[in-house]
Amino acid sequence: MRVIDVPHPGGPDALVVAQRPVPTPQPTEVLIKIEAAGINRADVLQRKGGYPPPPGAPSYPGLEAAGVVTAVGAAVREFKVGDRVCALLQGGGYAEYCTADERQVLPVPGSLSMIEAASLPEAYFTVWSNVFGFGRLQPGETLLVHGGSSGIGVTAIQLARALGHTVFTTAGSDEKCRFCERLGAKRAINYKTEDFVTVIAEETGKRGVNVILDMVGGSYLSKNIACLAIEGRLVIIATQGGMKGEADLLRVLQRRLTITGSTLRARDATFKGNIKNQLLKVVWPLLERGEIKPIVDKVFALERANEAHAYMESSAHRGKIVLAVVPPGGNVPVAEKMS
Repeated sequence: MRVIDVPHPGGPDALVVAQRPVPTPQPTEVLIKIEAAGINRADVLQRKGGYPPPPGAPSYPGLEAAGVVTAVGAAVREFKVGDRVCALLQGGGYAEYCTADERQVLPVPGSLSMIEAASLPEAYFTVWSNVFGFGRLQPGETLLVHGGSSGIGVTAIQLARALGHTVFTTAGSDEKCRFCERLGAKRAINYKTEDFVTVIAEETGKRGVNVILDMVGGSYLSKNIACLAIEGRLVIIATQGGMKGEADLLRVLQRRLTITGSTLRARDATFKGNIKNQLLKVVWPLLERGEIKPIVDKVFALERANEAHAYMESSAHRGKIVLAVVPPGGNVPVAEKMS
């Protein structure tokens, strides 16, 4: 089968087409013939040599994929050959086939396309576990999402809004801000021209927000603390703005704040299976009814993964970037962008 491998760390051109054996599913795994695979910032970091795959995972990148089940392990009970599925992976999504533990596999919701389905697992597993798990977002509480036009951002905005929460977000242009507001954010803040601490204070009557989902990290730490309400929770999921920052610890003490964070890839299938069950109960019905929807910005053919990575690093996208597995020279589906 064709895969996109990274023989040596580097820029987007480090991604090359290679041949690998089709994997064999273990007893609790399914084999999926991939039709589409989502791209994530973690893939870019892996390509650069900064995020090696965990032991036992394929060496080539790809944390989510969608396709059709072509074989099942002896212990699999939930899925059968022919099922349309999407899956959260430890790696190996940039390929024509992959295996996944059935605890990390979900049915494609409703009539969604494979392109749309491939954009779901990483974002929804991440948002659910961090916003509603570690962040403990409760009914009536408010959420601030940094990077609102990213794949994680569009997911967090839509899901929190659909569940009745007031959502604020930051983005890097007025156009992206308006896009986030159409998705359901009450107020999107252009971080290049506005101070989000000031805006959040104005919008909340100086109370602050209850939960912040942050992928910036160090450079935002002090500002995030200033934005939190009493007993607020800051959940850090990435460090695009650096790994170190200054914190006003007196404010943390006085306002009883919680600062936490997580990574998902290294967690075991039991942990991810618990998240999957909650997604199936709460989130998948929303997707099936169209109350929330995948936002796919652009689709690239599998062998053009290097161009897809370059596009992600430009930060021009709004929503997810997806690879389509098509025959060489075949037609690549076009993403239906939200205007």
